[in-house]
Amino acid sequence: MDKNLIRNFSIIAHIDHGKSTLADRIIEFTKAISAREFHDQVLDDMELERERGITIKASAIRIDYKAKNGKIYRLNLIDTPGHVDFTYEVSKSIAACEGTLLLVDASQGVEAQTVANLYLALEHNLKIIPVINKIDLSSADVNKVRRQITDILGLEEEEIILASAKEGKGTQEILERIVEKIPPPRGDISNPLQALVFDSRFDTYKGAVLFVRTVNGLVKKGMNIKMMNTGKVYEVKEVGIFRPKPTEVDKLACGEVGYLACNIRDAREVIIGDTVTDKENPAFSALPGYRKLNPMVYCGIYPVNAGDFPALKEAIEKMKLSDASFVFEAESSAALGMGFRCGFLGLLHMEITQERLEREYDLNLVITTPSVIYKVIMKKGNVLDIDNPSKFPRPELIDNVEEPYVRVFIIIPKESIGDVMKLVESRRSVYKSTEFLDVERVRLVYEMPIPEVITDFYDKIKSLTKGYGSLDYEMLDYRRAEIVKLDILINGEVVDALSLLISREKAHLKGRAIVKKLKSTIPRHLFKIALQAAIGGHVIAREDISAMGKHVTSKCYGGDITRKRKLWEKQKAGKKRMKQFGKIQIPQEAFFAALKT
Repeated sequence: MDKNLIRNFSIIAHIDHGKSTLADRIIEFTKAISAREFHDQVLDDMELERERGITIKASAIRIDYKAKNGKIYRLNLIDTPGHVDFTYEVSKSIAACEGTLLLVDASQGVEAQTVANLYLALEHNLKIIPVINKIDLSSADVNKVRRQITDILGLEEEEIILASAKEGKGTQEILERIVEKIPPPRGDISNPLQALVFDSRFDTYKGAVLFVRTVNGLVKKGMNIKMMNTGKVYEVKEVGIFRPKPTEVDKLACGEVGYLACNIRDAREVIIGDTVTDKENPAFSALPGYRKLNPMVYCGIYPVNAGDFPALKEAIEKMKLSDASFVFEAESSAALGMGFRCGFLGLLHMEITQERLEREYDLNLVITTPSVIYKVIMKKGNVLDIDNPSKFPRPELIDNVEEPYVRVFIIIPKESIGDVMKLVESRRSVYKSTEFLDVERVRLVYEMPIPEVITDFYDKIKSLTKGYGSLDYEMLDYRRAEIVKLDILINGEVVDALSLLISREKAHLKGRAIVKKLKSTIPRHLFKIALQAAIGGHVIAREDISAMGKHVTSKCYGGDITRKRKLWEKQKAGKKRMKQFGKIQIPQEAFFAALKT
């Protein structure tokens, strides 16, 4: 097909502004799939996405659209997530496009992630088409949102399209604007092959399937291709497109989006952002690829049953294939056995990854306390990056510790400003500015340590603002802090899975809360159990689980009291021995309860 008739575009917005619904209406309007196959959230093919009503993975589909000028255009649509934890998915999609639809909810207006996604698109010089969605809502204020788009985002008012994805209003106007305003892809079919790997997934029969955007040249079945990053060579077994189900085609030419199956069995051989080229006629240089994102949150993932470790290893390697922002390395714990130290972009990303591993690979997992990377400056002058409490050096060897800070942007209704400021100031924050976006909404800017943001901060803001608050953050730098290692001891033994790094001023509160929670979840044993929270050798909190009673004198009917005393002494000696050698069973619920404290 003539590449001048190809349009590659994505849909970006804040979470819950209607991206997936608009994608549904475009697919329905262009009859890209039959009415029998159609269902809501058609591009959200994960069960988890439909359950939660959020997009987790970017999804692509090829659509043929006959415009009013009589020409048939080939549209490659990529739907993207809206949550701040999945920004990497958005950046990958944007790199494969020439234009984007920027959706803004007519009742909620411009939110934090709307601004962040716009800047991502502008970095890649994409054509922006602003769309005000949900104009059918009774709470919609179109004029106010128009002003926000022009004042906050700096876009032209005449460019704005009004739409209701739910009712199908404005769908044709959006499609016409796409073919009119978004430029066709650059590149030349006569040049050597250059195709960007923007995503991948693992198929039991086909191996690792590469999702590619061809920038130059063409790729077809039977070709020998070379990965420019790894130097590996493969034969192309299948070439296809998304409609949205994978559909085999003869070739993918310059400017087209599709997939390649090369029977790659080792998931580690695929790197997202790599460039595919022709082995016989290779390209001179690789495509720019993606900026490497550093994980913000780390935690340990362990199988409940130690025998499931090989299955977990295989599952994590396949997960990495479909989620390039997820990193991992093997580790072991005295309490939990063999597992993996994993890095995530945020807490939702961590939670979703855990659920996907459990559902898609039928695993039962334990997750340890989330942590971030601290820079520990030693007295010898060397600097250690610590993401695991078990690697934290002894206090006498440390000169000082630095923790990561982020700049936080919070957009809230003006009536919530007092409650939100009170919350933020309790999180060791540094106030920067307050800006009134309009008569109803305020943007607060703070600098905060990442550990204060990654716990329940976003949920608390949503709760205080009745769901109208939004949050975005960007990495700043590392700053000096009083960080200590908080150990949890059960009968004098450290349970390394429950250890955490925490600010000294919050350690006492956290330690008391954890031992209290453990007391209510660990069942009573035949001997007394001491639960302690300690910083170094200093115990800061303690709870005791009393021994389970056993009536050893129940069979003594009368007689000398010395008979009973003899039995009680025997029982006491037995309990003392049991306390010394007895094994404490810590149930799964106790771990989860402690980690959620």
